[in-house]
Amino acid sequence: MKLIIPILFFLFLLADRSGLVAQNNSVDQPDTLQIDSIKLHSPTKATLMSVALPGLGQVYNKKYWKVPIIYAAIGTSLYFAFSNQKNYKKYRTAYGNRVDGNSSTVVAEEFNNYSDQSLKSSMDFYQRNRDLSYILAGLFYVLNIVDASVDAHLFTFPKNDKLSFNLQPDLQLTQNNEISNGLKLVVKL
Repeated sequence: MKLIIPILFFLFLLADRSGLVAQNNSVDQPDTLQIDSIKLHSPTKATLMSVALPGLGQVYNKKYWKVPIIYAAIGTSLYFAFSNQKNYKKYRTAYGNRVDGNSSTVVAEEFNNYSDQSLKSSMDFYQRNRDLSYILAGLFYVLNIVDASVDAHLFTFPKNDKLSFNLQPDLQLTQNNEISNGLKLVVKL
C-alpha cells in the first residue's frame, strides 16, 4: 500500500513526459517556459507532486528546508493518532469486559481501581484525541499542498532589495489648527 502512491506518481510523470497526458492546447508545452530569461514554474506540477508525496512540491520549488518541517508535523500528528488509538482500544476492551454482564470475564488488573464511568471517560478521551490527531495530520497534508502551489506561483516574483516598509511618526494639523499625533507607513519600491 505504501508503494502505490510513489508508483502512480512515477507513472504519471512518465506519461506526462511522453505526451500521453492530454494538454489544454494542441501545442506541447514544457513544464517550465523560458521567457526573457525568466524561468516560469508550473504550479500544477508542484501541486501534483505534493499530492503524491508530501514535500516533493517543495523540492521542485527548491525550498528544501521546508521538507523536514512537513514530515515532522505530519509524523508527529500520526504518532499521536496511533498512540491514542492503542490506548483507546485498551480502555474500550476493559470497559467492554466490565459491562458485558458475564461474571466469568476477567478484567486486566491495571483496571481494577477504575470505575465503569472512569473507564468510559478515558475511552472517550483517547478517541477524541485520536480523531483530533488525524484531523491535524490531514490539515498539515493540505497545507503542504497549498504551500507548494503558492511557492510555485511566486517562484518568479521579483525579489528587490530596495523594497521596504517603514513606520514613521507623523504630525498633522487638524481643521481647528490643533496638532494630531500619528504614524505613517512609508513604502519604498
